[in-house]
Amino acid sequence: MAFRRRGIFVGLAILPFIVPRVRAEENGMTLQLKSSAFASQSSIPSLYTCEGQDISPPLTWSGVPDRTKSLVLIVDDPDAPDPAAPKTTWVHWVLYNIPPTSAGLPEGAALASDTRGGLNDWKRTAYGGPCPPIGRHRYFFKLYALDEALNFTKTPSKPLLERAMEGHILAQAELVGTYEKAKR
Repeated sequence: MAFRRRGIFVGLAILPFIVPRVRAEENGMTLQLKSSAFASQSSIPSLYTCEGQDISPPLTWSGVPDRTKSLVLIVDDPDAPDPAAPKTTWVHWVLYNIPPTSAGLPEGAALASDTRGGLNDWKRTAYGGPCPPIGRHRYFFKLYALDEALNFTKTPSKPLLERAMEGHILAQAELVGTYEKAKR
């Protein structure tokens, strides 16, 4: 059995719940999230933004813990509306109950039969790409491995989903991309 300790996750964005810190899971791997479209901390190509086709970028992951029953993906922007004076975290995409056997999502991903979409800040379940009104924003792609599948009677928002995830996170990974609109 892997050693797990509980602590409060504190990073660039503070999550409002306790997250298990994972050193090594049963399979001896760390959950990782990557994209072939952009490297961590680099610019997201315009194809995946409001200035392009506004489709989701390809994502791959590895190191899913053996006990995982479902995966959650949340994409948000903590720099809204202005990185110099952020006032809100804008939610771009919420997916839950992604099968733990999947290894990623293709470019322009549509929901698989078991995967469910939560509401983003446009009040829809589809991906909404970067479209910052001013400056260069950061976009956090966060993947969570859960020890259970989640059930809701209505389409959940990010806060509702995060509350349901409390105490069920086995591991998490993060990929950060940036984007600034072209000067016109």
